[in-house]
Amino acid sequence: MPDVSAVTAAVLDDLREEGAELDLLVAGLSADEWAVPTPAEGWTVAHQIAHLNWTDEAALVAATEPDAFAAEVEKALSAPAGFVDDAAREAVTALTPAALLVEWREGRTRLREALRAAPAGTKLPWYGPPMSVASMGTARLMETWAHGQDIADALGVTRKPTARLRHVARIGVRARDYAYAVRGLRPPGEQFRVELRPEDGELLVFGPEDAPQRVTGPLLDFCLLVTQRAHRDDLAVEAVGPDAGRWLDLAQAFAGPAGPGRPRKADR
Repeated sequence: MPDVSAVTAAVLDDLREEGAELDLLVAGLSADEWAVPTPAEGWTVAHQIAHLNWTDEAALVAATEPDAFAAEVEKALSAPAGFVDDAAREAVTALTPAALLVEWREGRTRLREALRAAPAGTKLPWYGPPMSVASMGTARLMETWAHGQDIADALGVTRKPTARLRHVARIGVRARDYAYAVRGLRPPGEQFRVELRPEDGELLVFGPEDAPQRVTGPLLDFCLLVTQRAHRDDLAVEAVGPDAGRWLDLAQAFAGPAGPGRPRKADR
């Protein structure tokens, strides 16, 4: 069985790399490029980085001041439909792109240091269920990748998939029942088999091998689906079984309310 501290360290190393890759994408942008609209309605490139910075700060509070974080959850519950957008807008209004970039760089470093320093077995509060340190690192990596995809799409950049996508897929699979619960639905009682093909490397698998219901497809496409960065009809992810098919219509890897997802390419 792998050492838990080693698993956490590996996740945090990958989180650092994911942030660094996105940093390279935005660091040289002009003021006009920071203002380019992204696929998220009403959000520019600057809004995407502001959101990542705000969420990293929230995760830092969860890791270092859990009692104070409870107050943040109350704020979110009082305005569940708008608190994320409001936080992004406030940061974009208050900071220049250069200042925002500095804050994001410093904030993600502070967060990684706090997560590395957390005692073994720590459970961190969050907007969804409490998470282990490794799971928090995975969640931050997933969000960094997903919002980085929005930015890449806005700028017309094609990113090469990396082995770090395995973290995005893992949290997407583990969040299956949450996707039902956040919609007030009862999740299926049985596990699914999920088999995902990376561009390079071995097949990534989850769930029992003999499960009658299963999901298969490219790793990248599955990650785009569970982060709601592409519509299911535009992806090569396939389901066997009615419950597995229904899940693909609901899947979300992120905490919080159900997202609107992306329209089909044919409808844009």
